[in-house]
Amino acid sequence: MKLELRGITKQFGSFTANDHIDLVVEPGQIHALLGENGAGKSTLMNVLYGLYEPTAGEIIVDGEPQKFDGPGDAMRAGIGMVHQHFMLVPVLTVAENVMLGDEYTKSAGMLDQRKAREVVRRLSKDYHLEVNPDVLVEDLPVGIQQRVEILKALARHAKVLILDEPTAVLTPQETDHLMDVMRSLKADGTSIVFISHKLREVRAIADTITVIRRGKVVGQADPSATPAELAALMVGRPVQLQVDKAPADPGDVMLGIEGLHVISPTGQVLVDDVSLQVRAGEIYAVAGVQGNGQSELTEAVVGLVEPTSGTISLDGRDITDTSTDEILGRGVGYVPEDRMHDGLIGSFSIAENLVLDTYDEAPFGNAVSLNLQEITKNATERVEEFDVRTQSAEAAASTLSGGNQQKVVLAREMSRPLKLLVISQPTRGVDVGSQEFVHKRIVAERDRGTAVLLVSTELDEVIGLADRVGVMYAGKIIGELPPTASAEEFGLLMAGQTATDAKEAS
Repeated sequence: MKLELRGITKQFGSFTANDHIDLVVEPGQIHALLGENGAGKSTLMNVLYGLYEPTAGEIIVDGEPQKFDGPGDAMRAGIGMVHQHFMLVPVLTVAENVMLGDEYTKSAGMLDQRKAREVVRRLSKDYHLEVNPDVLVEDLPVGIQQRVEILKALARHAKVLILDEPTAVLTPQETDHLMDVMRSLKADGTSIVFISHKLREVRAIADTITVIRRGKVVGQADPSATPAELAALMVGRPVQLQVDKAPADPGDVMLGIEGLHVISPTGQVLVDDVSLQVRAGEIYAVAGVQGNGQSELTEAVVGLVEPTSGTISLDGRDITDTSTDEILGRGVGYVPEDRMHDGLIGSFSIAENLVLDTYDEAPFGNAVSLNLQEITKNATERVEEFDVRTQSAEAAASTLSGGNQQKVVLAREMSRPLKLLVISQPTRGVDVGSQEFVHKRIVAERDRGTAVLLVSTELDEVIGLADRVGVMYAGKIIGELPPTASAEEFGLLMAGQTATDAKEAS
């Protein structure tokens, strides 16, 4: 099936998310849509899938114009989509999820569970998507849940499959398996639109690459294009992709964690007997698939969650039961993974957000008043230093793009003397050019003697920045590896294998 998008434009009020985009996907082709977060990739695919109505333009399937009033119309036209955040019902089985919304029935309108299981088994075998049709989805790891999403689309006879950031929650081994599945689908004539911002994966799997920047198509490239060429297309200028840093010169232990446990109010073990040390002048990275206790670990360090047991020390002093405000006051910087909910106050100005944790300290103010002149001066300097794209530092933080919101958080936390920097997902939603800047700032912080506890789900980022790496799985630091270890070693640990297993894979 041949798919064409002609002049697709999508506006939200005065904001143009897609600007006259043309795209052609040939039958049996893997067409990569490359661009940074916020470039307009997902919006374009939501238009194609019938979730958004285009402001202008048309969708052509096999030469016939189409109008989709919803995903059902898109599916009937042969278009399927696997969303970045899975659309599955956890308490239903695989077979029940696959037929949900397009139920198989027998006499008297009864559900035909047997047929649903047969469909899952047949498609699983044909496309090497090994899934047990009778297992509850909530009992499956994320990599297998993604297979269920693909099976849902194939069961509805999708001829064009949209994969939106499909590797975001996968281990390296799961990513390799997904690419094998994509090649199998391609060989069977299925076209795939592969949405990503990861240059290595796009180059490994795509037949052709379309690059989107700020809502517009800025170029097409062959997969033989170099990462530097693709990165330059994405951001509009040359970019240094490799992290340039000298070997670390670690000092004394700055952060000490011993036997840390965090248990949720419902009794779920979130952090399970974690012990680690981070020395002054080094970057200790915590790698792992999202949702394995990394968030709770960092929140415990900065006093946002109370440990059930264990101790946390900063520069030799116990801070286990210390308030967040006092921890920050002792020289800890904190960049949370969810900048909008935990890092910023959206209704406050950029200038106000830049002094959230120092507004009552000189020169910005005291217990009774604020020095607005100094707050404005600080904002002007930080906006320029961190290249925050805004018309005014008095604009509300909520008006900024995700990447610029991240820059505001980074500017606030990295513009004061620190003993420890706790930083989660530092470049999530930040363009490739800004990633280069952020990475340099993190390394510079390390070189000033700051201890850095880094959490990232981007393995390339971990390898590029870390001096030591701990891999977290099911709440535990399951093993430590040097950043020079192979992707296979990291992948085994991320999937819950032992450190011994990981070393044997190298």
